[in-house]
Amino acid sequence: MTDQETSPEATSPYGRGFVAACLVLGAILLCGGALVVTDLATSPGTPAAGSDAAGAEPGDGRADATGWPADPADGRADDPAAQGDSGTADPGSTGVNAARPASPDPAASDPASANSSGAGDPGRSACGLADGDQVVPTEAPAVDGWEVSRRVVVPRSAAHGPAEVDPDGFRRCFAHSPTGALFAAYNAVAAVGDQRQAVPTAGKLMLPGPDTDSLLRELRKQRPSSSRDEATQLAGFRILDATRDRVTVLLALPVQSEYMSANLTLVWHRGDWRVVPPRPGRPFGAPFAQHRDLDDFVTWRGI
Repeated sequence: MTDQETSPEATSPYGRGFVAACLVLGAILLCGGALVVTDLATSPGTPAAGSDAAGAEPGDGRADATGWPADPADGRADDPAAQGDSGTADPGSTGVNAARPASPDPAASDPASANSSGAGDPGRSACGLADGDQVVPTEAPAVDGWEVSRRVVVPRSAAHGPAEVDPDGFRRCFAHSPTGALFAAYNAVAAVGDQRQAVPTAGKLMLPGPDTDSLLRELRKQRPSSSRDEATQLAGFRILDATRDRVTVLLALPVQSEYMSANLTLVWHRGDWRVVPPRPGRPFGAPFAQHRDLDDFVTWRGI
């Protein structure tokens, strides 16, 4: 399997407007098919045009008005807990720890595990969920059921989350474990599935910092796109990297007769999993890749 990086400015026929329209994964659910079919070679694992092979730049933790409690640590430019640089995850690699770290020794240079959840017990769930098993999932986790949230089929578990659902449908509070992060990643796709709620959703979902602030400013300029009427679902996953407080997962989304993969990195922050935001002007979930089948993934879907 070969990976060939492509520059969105150099190869995408859609230009900056299309890239801006795909700032969040919900737009990819609507327009990703055209992106994959038009811009990809037929070899599996080839990153799509419009993807960004670099991780998000570090954030300084400055919180936006997201509805979450203010964090005394936010605002410190050297706060590693708000780092948005997760390194570059390689969709063509296999196994845990396949993501390339942003520094030679992430454990030494990024003490997010000590600070990312704010004051008090750094590992304590915001809603009291037990941490549970810390084994990285290599098989489909057991679920209590599958539900449709914002037209995306998502898993639900009393052990792994979500433990809370906001009045607007945003699902939050997942277990502090790799499996909890996986449940959070699936639900994150649903969270951004409704473009009409893109701004409040991004504020709740993303790790606070300047990249999230930039994303919110960009989203406020965009006119919400139409939401699809039929339900959709993810097809599978592969954990690329997992530490106590940071998990990178490759998600497979069905696109016509094939699949597109997207990368999400989640960081444990103030008692829940938050998604590392994209770099300004880049699509959420990059780098993308095309796959002919699910051989490189653990199949996990509800219907």
